[in-house]
Amino acid sequence: MSGYAILFPGQGSQKVGMGAGLFSTRPELLVETADRVLGWSLEALITDGPQEELTKTEHAQPALYAVSYALWEALSDALPTRPAAAAGHSLGEYTALAAAGALSYEDGLTLVAERGRAMAGAPSASDPSGMAALIGADLEHAERIAADRRAEGGRLWVANVNTPSQIVLAGSRLDIEWLSENARSLGIRRAIPLDVAGAFHSPYMAPAAERLRTALERVEFAEPSFTVYANTTGRLVEDPVRQLGEQLIRPVQFASTLERLAADGITTFIHVGPGDVTAGLVKRTLTDAVVHVVSDLDGIAAVASDPSVQ
Repeated sequence: MSGYAILFPGQGSQKVGMGAGLFSTRPELLVETADRVLGWSLEALITDGPQEELTKTEHAQPALYAVSYALWEALSDALPTRPAAAAGHSLGEYTALAAAGALSYEDGLTLVAERGRAMAGAPSASDPSGMAALIGADLEHAERIAADRRAEGGRLWVANVNTPSQIVLAGSRLDIEWLSENARSLGIRRAIPLDVAGAFHSPYMAPAAERLRTALERVEFAEPSFTVYANTTGRLVEDPVRQLGEQLIRPVQFASTLERLAADGITTFIHVGPGDVTAGLVKRTLTDAVVHVVSDLDGIAAVASDPSVQ
């Protein structure tokens, strides 16, 4: 494989004002279809906020998917060649599949809206859960901490392997608090609790995964026009219904995904969507890679004319 890959961000990259200019250039996606599918105004929420409302899982996920996809459409119109591959971080895998034509934009929006609602509804008030990012731990160390805690009766799992040295754990609120309070004695510099609704990508999301599978089974997936890599394996998407369902309860293997893309011959990566999170993960995982960011319409011309994407 040769060429470039496109990468789409996941939840956490949302911000009020993202996608400026896209609502007027892609109203059929972001206004007409979005309002009909979601039952609320995507444009109003993204334009006016407040940020706290946009950050809610059930709003952030469809908002990021829609804006990232619309930005991809605008970028693809300007690119001289199509990508060789695509991947996304968690939610971003849906955008990657839609960009590759494996599912329609509308079906993807319907799915991520249901995914957001399911994930928002999965945490139990009587059994609160959360996530924490580890500073100063590799995957082996993180897995050992989680396994040792489970052996003692706790509930803690690896949830995100973002880079070889950026690991996120998920578990009960008590275990996340224990992790944060005992980081030094566990041999890590810090454990930073994340502002999320629950323990995503862990067994806590089993009810959400079951609800999502029902929605996934109603959607018809097509052969992608370019290769899409799966979060759960770091390899090609082979069974999207099963893999997207499992994605909620299994760790995001983003570092492995990037390493596999590089092993398959990809040397150039384009982050497409709000923020630049996936670009940063590439730089920390593949030090020799060429990395571009298209987070708004203004960034398209420079990337489209760059020799690395010709």
